[in-house]
Amino acid sequence: MIAAAGIPVAAVVTLPRAEVAKKHAMPTPYVIKPVADGSSVGVTEAHADLPQELYRYGERLLVEKYVGGKELTGAVMGDRVLDVTEIVPDTGFYDYTAKYSKGGSKHIVPAPVLPFVYQEVRRLTLAAHRALGCRGVSRADFRYDDRIEGLGGLVCLEVNTQPGMTETSLVPELALHAGITFDELVRWMVEDASLGR
Repeated sequence: MIAAAGIPVAAVVTLPRAEVAKKHAMPTPYVIKPVADGSSVGVTEAHADLPQELYRYGERLLVEKYVGGKELTGAVMGDRVLDVTEIVPDTGFYDYTAKYSKGGSKHIVPAPVLPFVYQEVRRLTLAAHRALGCRGVSRADFRYDDRIEGLGGLVCLEVNTQPGMTETSLVPELALHAGITFDELVRWMVEDASLGR
């Protein structure tokens, strides 16, 4: 859906778990993700060898081309892009532990990327929010490989329509950077929510 709106995405296929376990689904490296979980639960990188454990997380898996580079995320509140964060995980991989353990990752706001990249992430964050018909708050995750000239290394990985609101979560941090306290953010989300739109 977001690819149809002109947003660059990684090559991806969805396959039965048994098929993914038998042979490489695409040239390595690639990433295997459960289709029905979030928070990086069950996400595995595939390199030369097939991953040994495929999965406790359902019978269908998403297989996505690995995209190297910086981990960036942008958040939208209503029709306003809050800002862009670079995420630097302690372990090198932004997994469940890096997301939810205090000190598991470093968040740099605003992301230290070239201005044209920063502006494009902001533009694509809002474009993805609109293309998917999101309301309220959403967050779009990107990888940016600065070894590729121009914007060729910028890829949207996913849009989070129910982003986390924990002590280590990105949206409250981005809101605070934009001058919006946690209480103000929650109040806005509650007041903005409705079924009649």
